[in-house]
Amino acid sequence: MSKQSFLEGLCPVHWLEFFGDVFQSDPVCELNQFLLQEYQRTEVFPEQSNIFQAFQLLDPADLKVVLLGQDPYHNQGQAHGLAFSVLPGQKTPPSLKNMYKELQADIGLSIPKHGFLQAWAKQGILLLNSVLTVRAHEPASHQKKGWEYLTDHLIQNLSREYPHLVFVFWGNFAKKKAKWVDAQKHSLICGVHPSPLSANRGFFGSRPFSKINQALIEHQQEEIDWCLPDLDSSLLKGLYGL
Repeated sequence: MSKQSFLEGLCPVHWLEFFGDVFQSDPVCELNQFLLQEYQRTEVFPEQSNIFQAFQLLDPADLKVVLLGQDPYHNQGQAHGLAFSVLPGQKTPPSLKNMYKELQADIGLSIPKHGFLQAWAKQGILLLNSVLTVRAHEPASHQKKGWEYLTDHLIQNLSREYPHLVFVFWGNFAKKKAKWVDAQKHSLICGVHPSPLSANRGFFGSRPFSKINQALIEHQQEEIDWCLPDLDSSLLKGLYGL
């Protein structure tokens, strides 16, 4: 049996089967070496223990939706392993603000007071970035280092193994992943990214949240409660080191 790699050791055991043999592939072995050096010599987000946080919060049996982001936020205190989400106490980032605006217009919910999306993850939404790490204050600095190969492989396996998932791909970067999804089995929701640079070109008015729930209902799956309750400080003690 081969020695467990850095990344494989961080991945929750109950998710390993969905990654298959990707951790032994050449691109991911190179990624392993790159990350070991990066975490030693510079500041990288999220913390090592949170790289696979999206999987730690979600049992494979409960997975219903895969919502794909690009790469983690690159400033202190933001990234914690869930795409689009920030830790409590951080300002809501612009893209997430636009998601909230569309959520209000689509579903009628009040705009949340924070950007902590753990409640969505715990309902079966895999908040997955295509690239799971980033160097501090250097956006896209860990792109084309092997992460894309790993997440491509994962999406292919999820598409093959599950009878129905809702895959949500916003923006051209994410839409490239759509080719790995069997559209005969799964629901695909592709559209404009919620970034301030593009949201006015079709994200607003696209109603993705109600579309996700409709797709789940049509496949006899429980819909998502998109409400994000106010955070109770007593529940946050010890959470992500807070």
